[in-house]
Amino acid sequence: MSDDVDYIIAGAGSAGCVLANRLSADAGSKVLLLEAGPKDNSILVRMPAGVGQLIKQRGKYNWGFETEGTAALHNRKDFWPRGKGLGGSSTINGMVYIRGHARDYDHWRQLGLDGWSYADVLPYFKRSETNQQGGDDFRGDSGPLYVGNPPLKSPMFNVLVEAGKQAGFKLTSDFNGEQQEGFGYYQQTIKNGRRWNTSAAYLEPALNRNNLSVETEALITRVLFEGARATGIEYRQGSELKQVRARKEVILACGAIGTPQLLMLSGIGDAQYLRRFGIAVVHDSPGVGQNLQDHLDVNVQYACTQPVTAYAQVQSPIRMLGIGLQYILFGTGDGTSQGLEAGAFVKSRQDLETPDLQLHLINAPFSDHGRKQLKMHAFGLHMCALRPESRGHIALRSTNPQDPPLIQPNSLAHDNDLRSLREGVKIARKLVAQPAFADYRGAELNPGAGASSDADINDFIRRTAITIYHPVGTAKMGNDRMAVVDSTLKVRGVHGLRVVDASIMPTLVGGNTNAPTIMIAEKAADLILGKPPLPQEHRRVAEDKSDRFAAAR
Repeated sequence: MSDDVDYIIAGAGSAGCVLANRLSADAGSKVLLLEAGPKDNSILVRMPAGVGQLIKQRGKYNWGFETEGTAALHNRKDFWPRGKGLGGSSTINGMVYIRGHARDYDHWRQLGLDGWSYADVLPYFKRSETNQQGGDDFRGDSGPLYVGNPPLKSPMFNVLVEAGKQAGFKLTSDFNGEQQEGFGYYQQTIKNGRRWNTSAAYLEPALNRNNLSVETEALITRVLFEGARATGIEYRQGSELKQVRARKEVILACGAIGTPQLLMLSGIGDAQYLRRFGIAVVHDSPGVGQNLQDHLDVNVQYACTQPVTAYAQVQSPIRMLGIGLQYILFGTGDGTSQGLEAGAFVKSRQDLETPDLQLHLINAPFSDHGRKQLKMHAFGLHMCALRPESRGHIALRSTNPQDPPLIQPNSLAHDNDLRSLREGVKIARKLVAQPAFADYRGAELNPGAGASSDADINDFIRRTAITIYHPVGTAKMGNDRMAVVDSTLKVRGVHGLRVVDASIMPTLVGGNTNAPTIMIAEKAADLILGKPPLPQEHRRVAEDKSDRFAAAR
């Protein structure tokens, strides 16, 4: 064993970097942060426009998982990017700052999870954030995570918002404020032209603390136990197999893919299943790896009749070089935008209480995670179903920690998920038919004008739908037999072990998952240190009915 520490944090991603900062702020605690990937010092990480290169292929900063074939997607396998290195998925994501809807968190409370209502979590969202527009009832003004307005590098984003208005949809000034529903502009985790991942926001300011150690290129192989108590971590760094002991707690923050794999390799999972691999069972927890949820995305793509898309840049190596040089030398130009600057939250049917569809406009001729590129100016309206009823799972491929786990999303197993996406395609077409798009609207490329019936659209979805990178739920928080952690994020059935990442979400929130994961880590830090929770903040949101607001009290 190497020198003991108080807390070991396994994984330096969206949650792990937050925990490293907050726990090491207690000068009496010695903290070790372990990360399988490298330091995040590449220009592609710093430059927001680098997301296109980071997200599309397995590499230094991307685990690049591949799913198993999914029956409802014509047995297609999908590419699942997940961040690798300091900052985790906040190092390769689209930098869109979305919290989800207030009802998402009130639903968690209704599941019996004390301390997780919207009134409970809003203070932690605010604590994490410094918003460019300042603080208010919903937004923070003094946190580590900078959240700013988009630079609006293309007229297409204004066109989208105007089309939404013309089509009769609502507008909103803040997706994270009083009203989520409607068309508007996405705020971003970009500061002064730099990707503001959790490594930049939380970890860098804490690196000079003597009580915080950070080890990169450290692949965690298992949690060490003495009986039912987690006592440390085993990890491989280079050719060495090392062990370190935790005096207080081991905290898993490896994400919705890595955390269940590590739990199972460490003897926590379905006992009968673990014995098939010869793994000694520490605790029979059948919910480990189950309850996988993700946002499935479909791209309705059009030719653009004006030269205002990113094709002008990506088709010219000289222009790409110029963008990179301008960014390196001055920190300005097209490199400061990630190309995800406007969108919407809408309902597929009006009887719904909250939006069930999210729209992103991609101002580029890309598809298939950016791995396919049309040789023309084109744009895509990406629709994703926010609250899927389908559930997948994570399983072991082998007992070798270096082998990626088996991922079965089970997408579109529930008919309602297909129905939502089908309505999303129809809404996208309705938008592009508005006068605002008249000067830019070319031919519909995908699914194409010939796809007119519901059956045609269904087939298009099954052939082309892909992840939009928001897996959660595989070590869910709850009180039932399938719950892996309790409402304080302690792993059930053992001692000294917590999970703090997106895997603990019992249900997927209606929006991007980076901001909620940061919130979870902020709240977890107080739980771990034994601090009282931040006071509740009751705020009425636009979709509120009296019953939700009353229940929150």
